[in-house]
Formats: sequence, C-alpha cells, structure tokens
Amino acid sequence: MYVNRFAEVNGLRLHYLDHGNEGAPALVCIHGLTGNAHHFDAIAPQFAHAYHVISLDVRGRGDSQWGPPQNYAYTQYVSDLAGFLDLLGIDTVNLLGTSMGGIISMMYAGSYPDRVARLALNDIGPEFNSAGVARIANDAPKAPLEFRDLDEVAQYYRMSYPPMANLPTGILLQFCRWAVKQGENGRWVWKMDPAARQIKTNERVDLWAMYRRITSPVLVIRGSESDLLSPATTERMRAAHAKTRVVEVPGVGHAPFLTEPEALTGLKEFFAC
Repeated sequence: MYVNRFAEVNGLRLHYLDHGNEGAPALVCIHGLTGNAHHFDAIAPQFAHAYHVISLDVRGRGDSQWGPPQNYAYTQYVSDLAGFLDLLGIDTVNLLGTSMGGIISMMYAGSYPDRVARLALNDIGPEFNSAGVARIANDAPKAPLEFRDLDEVAQYYRMSYPPMANLPTGILLQFCRWAVKQGENGRWVWKMDPAARQIKTNERVDLWAMYRRITSPVLVIRGSESDLLSPATTERMRAAHAKTRVVEVPGVGHAPFLTEPEALTGLKEFFAC
C-alpha cells in the first residue's frame, strides 16, 4: 500500500505516492507527458521490499499543483526533481522514468551523476523519431475537455493510445480514475493542466551530452513497435555509455506498461530484486 504525501518545491505543492520501506535505497518513478504517479501502482509493490519506492506527480499533473504555463519545461522539471530529493533528504537515488519522465531522469542523471545509482528509461532516449514526436504533439492537445463518465474516458484511451486498446476493462478503468476528477457539473474533467499538454518546440537541450555524462548503469526498455525510440538510437546509447543495457518488449508500442514479462523481468534483474 501507499500513502499520499505532498512536498513544497519551487513554490508549488507537489504530490507523490510513498510506497513505504523508508530507510531503504530510494527508487523514484516519474511518469510520461499526460501520466501521473499512479501509472506505477502495478509494479511498485514488486520493488517495495528492497527499495523506498516513490512515485511523483510532475507539476501540473495528477494531484500536484498547476504552475505558470511558461514553466512547463524540462529544465523546470529537473529543478523540481532536484528540490524534491533534497527536501526528502535523498542523497543517492535510483530513477525509473517513462517517456517524459525518462527525459527528466536522464537530465538529472547527467546534471548530478554522483547522485544517481541506477537509471531505468522506459521507451525513451536522447533522440526521438520524428513520427512519434509528431503524433504526440498532434494528439496530446486535442484531448476532449470533459467526459460523461469513466467509460467514456476509457473509450478515449482505447481509441487514442494503441497499447491500451486490448486492456481488460477493469484495469483500464482503474487507470482512468486517477487521470480525471468529477467537476461541478457532474461530468469528468482532466486533473492535468491543459497548458502542460503543449510540447515546447523552442526548448533546446543537448540530451546526448547529458547522456554521456551519466556514470550509473542504465537500463533501456523499448517497445518493439515504438514510434518514438528506434533500435538505431538504442545502439548509439550503448556506444555512448558502456553501462547501457537494452530490453525489448515484443508487440508493444510507446510506451510499455512495465508489467509485461520482459519489462518486469528486466527491471527486477537491473534493480537486483
């Protein structure tokens, strides 16, 4: 089980899920662009016996406070993560990041290499396929503003996110309930700040330079059908950082849920669980 907690970081109230085992090495999980901390609910218990597992709601998502639109940027997210870890007194951290969360984790690990013990990246690297970027940039801002009920939310996810098309209804509804809340008119609206859905095209970060500065072991989990992370990029990652290991999840696009046998086995081996 987890406990809902909040931390004041860079002037915002950030929400996180604490899965317990305080005093053990910290494993901090960071979700993707339109995700939230609950995206790791299914796998957190698999690591909670060996790690102090924490799942963070990035600013503007989940139950974290919304911020100024201009601050929905990677440099700010990394600053938030650094402040969050300092506030919790975590000097050395293990990181697991999905998509956007992986970029935040890469940038943090490249900026503070001596503070990261292990880094796991879910379907993301220092370089992105243009097709995946275009899809995300086109689809994310077009999400409906409200829904009649959770079933309609689930239908939206099935239509918009291919990896969710065949999820059992019960699992998908559990996934949906953390992404929305009931508004005053009784309809369901996103918890996420609409401004956070916009991908900034003017933010320039040299992720390859960041990646080369990482000193910890790295695990890259790639969906075999991913339109964002290519096999060529994972090969470059291996060449740029000798401690990089790649696990491919067959038949899955962007991004694996991490409950797939290949993903979960790879994570358990990587984090020695």
